[in-house]
Amino acid sequence: MRTLAVLASGQGTNFEALALAAQTGELGGRIAALLTDRADAPALERARRLGIDALVLPVGRFRTRIEDERPWLEALLARDVEVVLLAGFMRRLHDTLLDAFPGRILNLHPSLLPAFPGLDAIRRAFDHGVKVGGCTVHLVGEAVDGGPILAQAAVEVKEGDTLERFAARIHDAEHRLYPAAVREFLARLPERVGPARAIAAGEKR
Repeated sequence: MRTLAVLASGQGTNFEALALAAQTGELGGRIAALLTDRADAPALERARRLGIDALVLPVGRFRTRIEDERPWLEALLARDVEVVLLAGFMRRLHDTLLDAFPGRILNLHPSLLPAFPGLDAIRRAFDHGVKVGGCTVHLVGEAVDGGPILAQAAVEVKEGDTLERFAARIHDAEHRLYPAAVREFLARLPERVGPARAIAAGEKR
C-alpha cells in the first residue's frame, strides 16, 4: 500500500475526507502524517482525532513559501512517503520538494482550472458571474496551479445563489473528488517509483 502525507494550513476538511477514505480502503494508500505550517491550524485536531501523526514544521521568514524545505523533506523521508497531497496548503513549493517527488505531488484547487488560479478563487469566480464553477485536482509544478490536470468536478451556480451556498457546494464536491482522484492516480502509479531524493546542503533549491 502506498504511503502518503498531507500538507494543510487551515480547517483540514479535505484532509479529513482523504483520511476517512484511507480508513475504509477507498483511497488506495495510507496517510502516514499531516504536516502543517500553522500551530493553530484546526487540521491538527482532526489528525489527532483520527490517530494520524501531526507535525508543525518551521517556515522561516517568508509569507508565501517555506524558506528552507529540507526539514519538511526530512520528515517525509523519515516516514517513507511516496506521494504528497496538498489540501489547503497556502505556501508554494520549490525545488527541494518538487525534485524529491517528481510527478508525485497533488493539489486540490477550488476552481475549474485554468480559470481562476491563485487565492480566493471561489469568490473571484462568483463575482465574475460564472454560470459554472467547480474544483480541480492537478499535479504540482513551479507555476501556481499550473500543473497537469488529473480530475475536475463542475458545480453550477443556481438562481438566487449566495457566495456562501455556492462555496459550500464546491467544498462538498472537493470532498468527493479528491479521494477519487487520488485513488485513480495511485492505481496508475508504477509499482516501483523510487525513493524520494534528499537535496544536499548547498545544492540549488
